[in-house]
Parts: sequence; C-alpha cells; structure tokens
Amino acid sequence: AVAPLMTLLAIGVKLSSPGPVFYRQERVTWNGERFRMLKFRTMPLDAETASGPVWAAPGQRRATPFGAFMRRWSLDELPQFVNVLKGEMSIVGPRPERPEFVDRFKREIPRYMQKHLVKAGITGWAQVNDFRGQTDLSERIRYDLYYIENWSLWFDLRIIALTIGHLVRTRHAY
Repeated sequence: AVAPLMTLLAIGVKLSSPGPVFYRQERVTWNGERFRMLKFRTMPLDAETASGPVWAAPGQRRATPFGAFMRRWSLDELPQFVNVLKGEMSIVGPRPERPEFVDRFKREIPRYMQKHLVKAGITGWAQVNDFRGQTDLSERIRYDLYYIENWSLWFDLRIIALTIGHLVRTRHAY
C-alpha cells in the first residue's frame, strides 16, 4: 500500500544527494539479538565519520534538506516495515538502540535490559509520550517497561492511533 510513496521517497533521496537510498544500521532487539535496521538515508554519507556514533540532538543540521523533510514527517522510517516483515521488529514496542549505546545504557540505567524482553518496534508507548531523541532515558525506559508489563492488542492499537495523531500534530523529529 505504501510502495508508491516509498518509490517517490527513494527517488527524492537519490536526486537530493549522492549515495545509496537506504541506510542500514545495526540495532539491538528481543533477547539482545542484533539486526540491520533499514531507513531511508537522511544524512550525507560522511555524517558520522569525525564524530562516531552520536544521538541526534535539537539544533543539529546533519540531515540533507530532503532528509530533514522526511524526518519531520517520520517518512525515513517507512522501510522499517521490511524489518517487521522479516520478523526482526514489531510495529509497536520499545525503540531499538545501537549496540554502542546499549552497552553504555545497561550500566547506567536500572532495568534497561528488560526492554529487550520483547521485539523492538517502529513506534511505542515512550514515543507517543514524547520520549524520543534527547529526552530523559530513565523516563523513556519507565514507559517502555510499562508497555511490556501492560501489553494487550488494544494497547497496541491505541499506540498506533496515537502515533498517527502525533505525526499529524507535531513535526519535530531531528
């Protein structure tokens, strides 16, 4: 159903900057398993060459202009549905992190590794409550664990509906 939109976005990425259309990044999911998360590329090829892995922060201008547009509407995340079809991710669940950050956070944040008791998701309870990007990680984990402890099909459907509403109301991804 989203193939025509994804085709247009792929063309936009290709025309707006040199390099591949997709960006593959190692992430950690259920039971600590690693997988290659797929996204549309929003940054220049050498964006992390000097810095290494870093979290995106407000005010950073690392994205290409077309990439910034895709991030504003979270369109760069559409290819993650391929990860869902491959069984690596769920539509709803705690967001996956890069292994470098997991290694750090498991020492710093109590109960952090419990978020890996379920598959990582494209959206989640923490995200619809504005805990994404540079936000309080302890609070984000609290929301992730609340989701895990209170999971139901209705809770997932509520999060999906809230995600759609959130995308329409706010456009502040960076």
